[in-house]
Amino acid sequence: MLDQKIKTAYAAILKEELVLAMGCTEPIAVAYAGALARKALGTVPDKVLLVVSGNIVKNVKSVIVPHTNGRKGLRTAVAAGICYGDADKELEVLAEATPEQLKTLDSFLETAEIEIGNSDAKSAFDIQVTLNAGTDEAYVRIIGDHTNVVMIRKNDEILLEKPFTDEAVQVKENRELLNIKDIVTYAQEADLDDVRDVLQRQIDYNTAISEAGMKGHYGAGIGKILIRSYGSSVQNRAKAYAAAGSDARMNGCELPVVINSGSGNQGITASIPVIVYARECNVSEDMLLRALLISNLVTIHLKTGIGSLSAYCGATSAGAGAGAGICYLYGGGYEDISHTIVNALAINSGMICDGAKASCAAKIASAVEAGLLGMQMYIHDSQFYGGDGIVVAGVENTIQAVSTIAREGMKDTDSKILNIMMEN
Repeated sequence: MLDQKIKTAYAAILKEELVLAMGCTEPIAVAYAGALARKALGTVPDKVLLVVSGNIVKNVKSVIVPHTNGRKGLRTAVAAGICYGDADKELEVLAEATPEQLKTLDSFLETAEIEIGNSDAKSAFDIQVTLNAGTDEAYVRIIGDHTNVVMIRKNDEILLEKPFTDEAVQVKENRELLNIKDIVTYAQEADLDDVRDVLQRQIDYNTAISEAGMKGHYGAGIGKILIRSYGSSVQNRAKAYAAAGSDARMNGCELPVVINSGSGNQGITASIPVIVYARECNVSEDMLLRALLISNLVTIHLKTGIGSLSAYCGATSAGAGAGAGICYLYGGGYEDISHTIVNALAINSGMICDGAKASCAAKIASAVEAGLLGMQMYIHDSQFYGGDGIVVAGVENTIQAVSTIAREGMKDTDSKILNIMMEN
């Protein structure tokens, strides 16, 4: 039996992580900071200073900001938050916009002075917004993750302040309890009523945007291309529908997504393949929920040591999580799931993150394929062993090795990626 402290912590982690977000989470976080600053200022500013880390630039540059008439970029994100963002809704800050509000956005972008600066924080995730209107000034800072607001100030009055570190990775205390063995035990023993609502919300919302991606015309249409090219086997549908969710989300679909590790793409990748396989296998709803417990918590565990943003594609972690969840649907236990994860990480851990944009859908398909292949390898008595490249004996040791590579070894890669992106 798993200790109740761990069960409580795992349920809390899921409720913290699996939240609704409207649009790509980095531009939404910028809009959230803008909305908070406007609320503190109490009026429309005439001057805006937005200071962000390089990874924020990378993940905002090429995606459409929801409810902005198809606009992209940092200026659009912060301006939309200032003009009509609802700060109380956090990552649903831009859940709607009227035609009049869109006109206000156009006017603000034309007339306001908006300056973009570079953060010198160690953290890959740093957003600072300063607004000025006459002699009044408001300042907001979000660092470490998308809703970690550490400072709200108006003039000399501190409205909110909490301690923080600007280190590259900030690990919450309950995340230190995550490990694969306990995750599998938790999935087997959990009282599903503790997490049913949050998992059902993930099923409903992420399925809806995946279906929208398959029906609509979004981005490069990776989901549709996979079905047209390779048919409707369950393996291909798992990849295609996950990719289709990203097709839609990266390219203007205004449906919300339940995220994982601060990312809608990771939320889609960790959930949709498991849902597709559960429907194919005709398992009970409770079995699906237990498989989603594994896929989501494995994804969070893999991302914990890497951080929310890096040069390492987060879909790799979520694809391994999906493979683990599907392995559970097929009766896999701790050993089977551990080898599935190790195999998947060995296959796909070289995939870089070059920002949020249309090609994320194709990377998701690749990550899901790695997770599925990792599972099939173990089913067919094949696996990668300690000493095979980055694989280290023991699933937790391999996870730690991959985290170190992504967090520390790819710092220079991250800066090179950003340089290339900004030249184009």
